[in-house]
Amino acid sequence: MSKLIFLFFDGVGAGKPDKENNPFFKYSFSLVNMNFSSPPYNGNLPMTSFDGSMIMFEVDPMMGIEGYPQSGTGQTSILCGINASKVVGQHFGPFPHSTLLPYLENESIITAYIKAGKKVDFFNAYPQIFFDYINSGKQRLGAFATCARLNGLKLNGVDEVLDGTALTAEITGERWNKSLNYSLPVSTPENSARRLLRRAAESDLLVYEYFLTDHIGHGRVKDDAELLIHQFDRFLYTIFSEFDKNTTTVFLCSDHGNFEDTSVKSHTMNPAIAIAAGQNMNLLAGEIKSLPDIKPAILKYVM
Repeated sequence: MSKLIFLFFDGVGAGKPDKENNPFFKYSFSLVNMNFSSPPYNGNLPMTSFDGSMIMFEVDPMMGIEGYPQSGTGQTSILCGINASKVVGQHFGPFPHSTLLPYLENESIITAYIKAGKKVDFFNAYPQIFFDYINSGKQRLGAFATCARLNGLKLNGVDEVLDGTALTAEITGERWNKSLNYSLPVSTPENSARRLLRRAAESDLLVYEYFLTDHIGHGRVKDDAELLIHQFDRFLYTIFSEFDKNTTTVFLCSDHGNFEDTSVKSHTMNPAIAIAAGQNMNLLAGEIKSLPDIKPAILKYVM
């Protein structure tokens, strides 16, 4: 049993070793370059880090269903340990299909931790426009926010960002200032990572979702994509370098490919990437082959 930091990065797969269109080969990634012998691509995973402290491996997002994998079914499969695409009859997204809501409410990783009396922290913060959307009666939220909400977890806002108990979805707060007219003190990726690590030390399960990787893959972020790439790399590098390996497991996963091939604006059929570090990392990597394997492996080896 150990504390778990669960990091979800949307739309990150193992593609081709292509310096033009695969950001893992086009840009310098400290997390990858300082720890592994090569950037990830479809064919060289799994890889164990030089010091043996983490393993990067691929996860099947297709789940035996034809078509391009989608976020609604992929993320629900991760959280609930089911083949959500089979339940729905197709890959579906970006939001969870209505038939998946009972699973997110009753059968998720978050649900299991809460039922076991564990302390769970959903570390994402949302701007006021998000709460205005919810208060208007609209319910189309991503699977992670939906799951947190259905399980009674607090959805954080600007106050929690200011007091250091939550992070904006783009890590530093800078885009809230730029796009939403906030005046937040801008955090460095390193300080944001350390804020997360401090909070994780007080929780049994801390969940953080990052979706801009998928937006970059879709071509929706053109102005500062390279800046964002370096920011989330610095954020992840700090977490994986500084977490307490004696008490904590870090698990990072994605739901489908996209980011790894900027030559197309759609999702890909490439394997999704996952990284496990800390206690039982090899058991997690050995047992997780497809998205629905993630929940049972975590409950078996971590909780």
